[in-house]
Amino acid sequence: MPYAHITGWGMYVPEKVLTNDDLAQMVDTNDEWIRDRTGIRERRIADKNETTASLAMEAATNALRMAKLPPTDLELIIVATSSPEYIFPSTASLVQDGIGATHAGAFDLSAACTGFIFALNMASQAIRSGQIKNALVIGSETLSRIVDWTDRSTCILFGDGAGALVLQANEEPGGVLSAVMRSDGSGGDLLSIPGGGSKHPATAQTVLDGLHFIHMNGNEVFRFATRVMATATKEAIERAGLRLEDVALIVPHQANLRIIQAAARGLKLPIERFVVNVEKYGNTSTASIPIAVCEAAQQGLLQPGDNTVMVGFGAGLTWGSLAVRWTGPFEEAKPIHLRPYRRAARLRSWLRRLWRFIEGLIWGRGKSSSA
Repeated sequence: MPYAHITGWGMYVPEKVLTNDDLAQMVDTNDEWIRDRTGIRERRIADKNETTASLAMEAATNALRMAKLPPTDLELIIVATSSPEYIFPSTASLVQDGIGATHAGAFDLSAACTGFIFALNMASQAIRSGQIKNALVIGSETLSRIVDWTDRSTCILFGDGAGALVLQANEEPGGVLSAVMRSDGSGGDLLSIPGGGSKHPATAQTVLDGLHFIHMNGNEVFRFATRVMATATKEAIERAGLRLEDVALIVPHQANLRIIQAAARGLKLPIERFVVNVEKYGNTSTASIPIAVCEAAQQGLLQPGDNTVMVGFGAGLTWGSLAVRWTGPFEEAKPIHLRPYRRAARLRSWLRRLWRFIEGLIWGRGKSSSA
């Protein structure tokens, strides 16, 4: 049975930085108040030309370059997001076209901030079953588009960004070792975007009522998160047949520094065993774990053979964790240049649109003549 190894990683964050002092000019808050309660100092904000798909494509390209894997070798792309490009088509399909992954199926996964954990497990299971060999999992968000910038309880928390991991099949044991996926829908109202779905379709009134922004009961979500982070971490470790002392690093969802500190206390581990970058990016939802993984790898905190746990929680309510034995790029892989693939993808997409236009003219003319 093949194992699903992580062989590539990549991230992308917008250039624009929004500091706590900047926010203090917009709402009644200040730097000390935000840092004391969340640990956040700044976050990245997408500009008007950046979207969830465009951020995802940049992160995906960086991950493929690291894995030395041509996009044409991909067989599956999953984008986990809470701020998709559209309700449909899927953001993953736009990424698939944009990077030139001509042989890949693609879909979005919605599990809020836990989405990347769920998506990574889905891709891993597809590889473990023998159905595919190469997959790309992306967490990408432009949460700044769905935040109420007059609500100081939520606008201070969220930021934009994307992170991606490449999974590849190999008979050597390693990669994703175990996974935990959980949900408690009775808490669905604690963190939600009420408007825009079938229950509250978009109307002028739903817009006026602010139903298309993030709504959160912060105290309840905090209590929930501090309960599940440590228990989910332990469960993934046990399922993998490991002990806590076998784990080199824990990569938690970057929502709030106090939640990460509570998880460290629950596991009786020093905070140094956790990757923490919430001060730089805030809560980037599905992107937070892969961005943290990328930075840990770049800083040399993850070495081949290291065991790590990724753990997160989010709206739903959802929570989950993964135990992973870190691999890195396969040794036999050769460096690749991805620019020709992107150019070819743009040309292919343009030609397909042109052909559909021509087909429309032909079919339209045929119908009119037959009438």
